Amino acid sequence: MDYEFEMRWQSLVKELERDFGMPADVQAILYLIGVQELGKGFKKFKKDDKVNLMHIAICRILEPYGYYQYEGIDAEGWPHYTAIKKLPPLESDQQQQLMKSAILDYFTE
Repeated sequence: MDYEFEMRWQSLVKELERDFGMPADVQAILYLIGVQELGKGFKKFKKDDKVNLMHIAICRILEPYGYYQYEGIDAEGWPHYTAIKKLPPLESDQQQQLMKSAILDYFTE
């Protein structure tokens, strides 16, 4: 793994942990991105909603990579995306690397 990349990742993790007072792993960060993209603030979400929030986050962060396209917001205010192309088969560590890269890109936009 690239040293500069890892330093950027650790810096983001520390900043989010400081700002939100909770451990920040990839899943927690995806949840935060989903809440941000939903735009309704923090509240108590049901388990299904939490899964949907993470899906929104994954679509949003992979949109610039050409995997998803934003379609719009439904009547309940939830954003929707369409898959444009399939993700290539990735090993677990490669998938983790892609998510981290996309998250870093999201926070530097």
